[in-house]
Amino acid sequence: MRHKIDLTDSLEKIPVKIFANPLEGSLYIAKEIAALIKEKEAAGKKCVIGLATGSSPKTLYAELVKLHKEAGLSFKNVITFNLDQYYPMDKDALQSYHYFMRKNLFEQTDIDPNNYHLPDGMVPKDQVKEHCLNYEKQIEEAGGIDLQILGIGVNGHIGFNEPGSGIYTKTRLTNLDNSTRLANSYEFGNMSEVPRMAITMGISTIMKSKRIILMGWGQTKAPVIQQATELDDTEDVPASLLQNHDDCTFVVDENAASELTRFKRPWLTGECVWTDKMMKRAVVDLALKLKKPVLSLTNNDYNDNGLSDLLVDKGDAYEINLQVFYLLRDSITGWPGGKTTELRNTHPERHVPFPKRSIIFSPHPDDDIISMGGTFMRLHDQGHEVHVAYQTSGNIAVTDEFVTRFLDFAVGFENMFDIDDTKSKKILDEARAFLQHKKSSEKDTAEIRAIKGLIRRCEASATCRYVGLTDTQMHFQNLPFYETGTIEKNPMGEADVINTIELLEKIKPQQIFCAGDFADPHGTHKVCFDVVIEALKRIKAGGADWVKDCWLWLYKGAWQEWDITEIEMAVPMSPDQVVKKRNGIFIHQSQKDTVPFQGSDAREFWQRAEERNASTAKLYAQLGMTQYAAMEAFVKWEF
Repeated sequence: MRHKIDLTDSLEKIPVKIFANPLEGSLYIAKEIAALIKEKEAAGKKCVIGLATGSSPKTLYAELVKLHKEAGLSFKNVITFNLDQYYPMDKDALQSYHYFMRKNLFEQTDIDPNNYHLPDGMVPKDQVKEHCLNYEKQIEEAGGIDLQILGIGVNGHIGFNEPGSGIYTKTRLTNLDNSTRLANSYEFGNMSEVPRMAITMGISTIMKSKRIILMGWGQTKAPVIQQATELDDTEDVPASLLQNHDDCTFVVDENAASELTRFKRPWLTGECVWTDKMMKRAVVDLALKLKKPVLSLTNNDYNDNGLSDLLVDKGDAYEINLQVFYLLRDSITGWPGGKTTELRNTHPERHVPFPKRSIIFSPHPDDDIISMGGTFMRLHDQGHEVHVAYQTSGNIAVTDEFVTRFLDFAVGFENMFDIDDTKSKKILDEARAFLQHKKSSEKDTAEIRAIKGLIRRCEASATCRYVGLTDTQMHFQNLPFYETGTIEKNPMGEADVINTIELLEKIKPQQIFCAGDFADPHGTHKVCFDVVIEALKRIKAGGADWVKDCWLWLYKGAWQEWDITEIEMAVPMSPDQVVKKRNGIFIHQSQKDTVPFQGSDAREFWQRAEERNASTAKLYAQLGMTQYAAMEAFVKWEF
């Protein structure tokens, strides 16, 4: 019997295991680690594991702790070596990887404190080289690393081996790439506080490990995962050098795998089922590659670019071009809530009921205006009953300097009008004193967090009034998961879901807009999305009639845009509407000029929004659609 050979992963030079989400991927890695620990223990040997830090391994360490507490997994025979540490950095600082590892793994297991090792971020500069040599020697004396766990940076770094790091590099002090510092700035709140150097294992050190597992989660990692696994190995993408290791596996979620050829262009790796969605992806990809409008593509274009099977399946290029042209055309609408006079049934939104009750879920107090401000204003102007739910206080994204400005105003106001309020004066004085002596690693007090939250609430309220909403249409949820006072947030909790269920049951919307941008560097958008989905699932399970006729649209936030082949509703904006949206964003003065926790993008939010919306409009025009000044894009979510 002749077996069919699966060639879907034929372009990948490193094995890639793909899971639905980071939790499933982390559970797989945790089980691999647990099996190795038990195997070594049964043989009477120590298990030497190289560990990573950052956002990627948090779920992995949580799963390992769970296995320890619930399944009896012991770490007594485990020796660990961490990849890196900021320099200089005190081991007890909140941003220290010593602190990170103790909090997330070491102090919650039975590992011997003498058996875990991390580079010292406070070793004197003239002793760093000796310290690095000794670190290499410790790894060698332990018998070498049995399993090395890695994350990956958006620039392809592993550990802190930045682009340009050679394959023969060893543990050393290295300068951090500016993109890395920007990406990690969310941990510090101020770019100037991010260290410029770090001590890191070298690529040669990593390559000596007997086995390597690299994890990558989320859409932002997708391009570099594709480069590292499919393109030639190069020092410009350090992770690609892992192609030269005998036992290396990439473990990624579906979002991080989305740029792999088997998903991005599956027609190049084997047989393809030509659904309308797949046909649209292929034709749009071809048109953009050749810089041609869709209707100008020829049979030769299809044949010369791996799409001959599409011609066989669907017929002549002319007919295929028309189908895709209509799919693109029908996604464009100036009526995001539907239009009662519209006769065509291909409109992205239903025409009835009209007007609709719409609710915009905004994870932070400015995501509504930044991400879909034009659509927000258009929904209101076209007569829909629009509500905005601000899911979190956003207090952590207000700088201390901005708070000081408001404190000065409050004190000046009381003095000017001779207001004798002893209690408020005491609060203001204590707040000013705290900020004056606050340490970089110190959490804000409850009062300071409340003040910061109030600042953002006032900005959000002003934005809603600018659009035309009344106070009854603004809902400040202040979901509890967010209120930790630190960058790291709690997981979704029952109180978050109940709060959201109560709001949805009160409004009974026919249309929901929700943030589908999971590239938010501190994870708030993903938790907020999960809360809304869980609330809707429970409401639906409870048999509520209104939810059956409710549509959910996802918008992207400040960090990325939908791929044009995914867009199901594109709302065009005129130049005047772009300016009006910009002015709405400017109302959020606490987020102006200096963007706290901006990730790897140094632009202000209004700049990101305008450039992204203009780029979307430009892509549509390149494909042969009408040229608009800007477009906001949405994808429908089936829940």
